Amino acid sequence: MRQITGIEELKAAEGETLGTSGWHEVTQEAIDTFADVTGDHQWIHVDPERAKDTPFGGTIAHGYYTLSLAPKFMEEIAAFQGFAFALNYGLGRVRFPAALPVGSRVRASIQLAKVEDIQGGAQVTMAYTFEGEGVEKPVCVAETLARMYAG
Repeated sequence: MRQITGIEELKAAEGETLGTSGWHEVTQEAIDTFADVTGDHQWIHVDPERAKDTPFGGTIAHGYYTLSLAPKFMEEIAAFQGFAFALNYGLGRVRFPAALPVGSRVRASIQLAKVEDIQGGAQVTMAYTFEGEGVEKPVCVAETLARMYAG
Protein backbone atom coordinates (compact mmCIF):
# COMPACT_ATOMS: atom_id res chain seq x y z
CA MET A 1 0.00 0.00 0.00
CA ARG A 2 1.27 3.43 -0.93
CA GLN A 3 1.37 5.86 2.02
CA ILE A 4 1.46 9.59 1.53
CA THR A 5 1.94 11.87 4.52
CA GLY A 6 1.23 15.56 4.18
CA ILE A 7 1.04 18.09 1.38
CA GLU A 8 4.72 17.95 0.40
CA GLU A 9 4.67 14.17 -0.13
CA LEU A 10 1.40 14.57 -2.01
CA LYS A 11 3.01 17.09 -4.37
CA ALA A 12 6.09 14.89 -4.79
CA ALA A 13 3.87 11.97 -5.84
CA GLU A 14 2.15 13.92 -8.62
CA GLY A 15 2.13 11.84 -11.80
CA GLU A 16 2.76 8.53 -10.02
CA THR A 17 0.64 5.45 -10.49
CA LEU A 18 -0.25 4.59 -6.90
CA GLY A 19 -1.10 0.97 -7.62
CA THR A 20 -3.69 -1.54 -8.73
CA SER A 21 -6.42 -2.96 -6.51
CA GLY A 22 -7.33 -6.57 -6.05
CA TRP A 23 -10.16 -8.08 -8.04
CA HIS A 24 -13.77 -7.48 -6.92
CA GLU A 25 -16.53 -9.88 -7.96
CA VAL A 26 -19.60 -8.28 -9.53
CA THR A 27 -22.66 -10.24 -8.38
CA GLN A 28 -26.27 -9.99 -9.49
CA GLU A 29 -27.21 -9.42 -5.85
CA ALA A 30 -24.94 -6.35 -5.67
CA ILE A 31 -26.32 -5.02 -8.96
CA ASP A 32 -29.91 -5.53 -7.77
CA THR A 33 -29.13 -3.72 -4.52
CA PHE A 34 -27.52 -0.86 -6.46
CA ALA A 35 -30.64 -0.68 -8.64
CA ASP A 36 -32.82 -0.48 -5.53
CA VAL A 37 -30.72 2.28 -3.99
CA THR A 38 -30.52 4.38 -7.16
CA GLY A 39 -33.91 3.58 -8.66
CA ASP A 40 -32.22 2.48 -11.90
CA HIS A 41 -33.97 -0.81 -12.68
CA GLN A 42 -33.22 -0.87 -16.41
CA TRP A 43 -33.66 -4.49 -17.48
CA ILE A 44 -30.15 -4.83 -18.96
CA HIS A 45 -28.92 -4.69 -15.34
CA VAL A 46 -31.61 -6.57 -13.42
CA ASP A 47 -33.31 -9.09 -15.74
CA PRO A 48 -30.89 -11.96 -16.44
CA GLU A 49 -33.43 -13.87 -18.54
CA ARG A 50 -34.17 -10.97 -20.89
CA ALA A 51 -30.50 -9.91 -21.00
CA LYS A 52 -29.47 -13.35 -22.35
CA ASP A 53 -30.68 -12.21 -25.77
CA THR A 54 -28.38 -9.17 -25.93
CA PRO A 55 -24.89 -9.03 -27.42
CA PHE A 56 -23.61 -9.20 -23.81
CA GLY A 57 -25.25 -12.59 -23.19
CA GLY A 58 -26.42 -11.52 -19.75
CA THR A 59 -26.82 -8.62 -17.38
CA ILE A 60 -24.18 -5.91 -17.12
CA ALA A 61 -23.22 -3.64 -14.25
CA HIS A 62 -24.46 -0.06 -14.17
CA GLY A 63 -21.68 2.31 -15.19
CA TYR A 64 -22.26 4.23 -11.98
CA TYR A 65 -21.95 1.00 -9.98
CA THR A 66 -18.46 0.60 -11.41
CA LEU A 67 -17.62 4.23 -10.65
CA SER A 68 -18.97 3.85 -7.11
CA LEU A 69 -16.23 1.30 -6.39
CA ALA A 70 -13.61 4.09 -6.56
CA PRO A 71 -13.45 4.65 -2.76
CA LYS A 72 -13.21 0.88 -2.10
CA PHE A 73 -10.31 0.53 -4.49
CA MET A 74 -8.56 3.65 -3.15
CA GLU A 75 -8.72 2.14 0.37
CA GLU A 76 -6.80 -0.88 -0.95
CA ILE A 77 -4.18 1.13 -2.82
CA ALA A 78 -3.24 4.22 -0.83
CA ALA A 79 -3.39 5.78 2.61
CA PHE A 80 -3.22 9.53 3.18
CA GLN A 81 -1.99 10.76 6.56
CA GLY A 82 -1.23 14.15 8.03
CA PHE A 83 -4.38 15.80 6.72
CA ALA A 84 -7.13 17.30 8.86
CA PHE A 85 -9.78 16.03 6.43
CA ALA A 86 -10.55 15.46 2.78
CA LEU A 87 -13.71 16.08 0.76
CA ASN A 88 -14.93 14.86 -2.60
CA TYR A 89 -14.99 17.88 -4.88
CA GLY A 90 -16.39 16.33 -8.04
CA LEU A 91 -15.49 14.54 -11.20
CA GLY A 92 -13.61 15.39 -14.34
CA ARG A 93 -13.97 13.26 -17.44
CA VAL A 94 -15.85 9.96 -16.97
CA ARG A 95 -16.38 7.37 -19.70
CA PHE A 96 -17.61 3.77 -19.86
CA PRO A 97 -15.83 2.35 -22.95
CA ALA A 98 -16.96 -1.26 -22.42
CA ALA A 99 -19.66 -3.19 -20.57
CA LEU A 100 -18.87 -5.01 -17.31
CA PRO A 101 -20.67 -8.38 -17.28
CA VAL A 102 -22.34 -9.44 -14.05
CA GLY A 103 -20.51 -12.49 -12.73
CA SER A 104 -17.11 -11.14 -13.77
CA ARG A 105 -14.51 -9.29 -11.74
CA VAL A 106 -13.28 -5.70 -11.83
CA ARG A 107 -10.23 -3.89 -10.47
CA ALA A 108 -8.77 -0.40 -10.77
CA SER A 109 -5.41 1.25 -11.27
CA ILE A 110 -5.07 4.74 -9.85
CA GLN A 111 -2.72 7.53 -10.87
CA LEU A 112 -2.25 10.69 -8.82
CA ALA A 113 -2.64 12.84 -11.93
CA LYS A 114 -2.53 16.39 -10.60
CA VAL A 115 -1.99 18.30 -7.35
CA GLU A 116 -3.02 21.95 -7.21
CA ASP A 117 -2.66 24.39 -4.32
CA ILE A 118 -5.86 25.67 -2.74
CA GLN A 119 -6.31 27.74 0.39
CA GLY A 120 -5.49 25.46 3.34
CA GLY A 121 -4.52 22.42 1.29
CA ALA A 122 -4.48 20.84 -2.13
CA GLN A 123 -6.93 19.80 -4.83
CA VAL A 124 -6.07 16.34 -6.11
CA THR A 125 -7.08 14.75 -9.40
CA MET A 126 -6.96 10.96 -9.41
CA ALA A 127 -7.13 9.12 -12.74
CA TYR A 128 -8.86 5.75 -12.41
CA THR A 129 -8.78 2.98 -14.98
CA PHE A 130 -11.26 0.20 -14.18
CA GLU A 131 -10.48 -3.10 -15.86
CA GLY A 132 -13.00 -5.91 -16.30
CA GLU A 133 -11.53 -9.39 -16.23
CA GLY A 134 -11.53 -10.70 -19.79
CA VAL A 135 -12.75 -7.38 -21.23
CA GLU A 136 -10.52 -5.84 -23.92
CA LYS A 137 -11.15 -2.16 -23.19
CA PRO A 138 -11.40 -0.45 -19.81
CA VAL A 139 -14.93 -0.63 -18.40
CA CYS A 140 -14.55 2.85 -16.92
CA VAL A 141 -12.02 5.66 -17.01
CA ALA A 142 -12.62 8.51 -14.62
CA GLU A 143 -11.01 11.52 -13.01
CA THR A 144 -12.04 12.16 -9.42
CA LEU A 145 -11.39 15.46 -7.66
CA ALA A 146 -10.79 15.74 -3.93
CA ARG A 147 -9.74 18.56 -1.67
CA MET A 148 -7.31 17.63 1.08
CA TYR A 149 -6.77 20.06 3.91
CA ALA A 150 -3.58 20.31 5.97
CA GLY A 151 -3.70 19.03 9.53
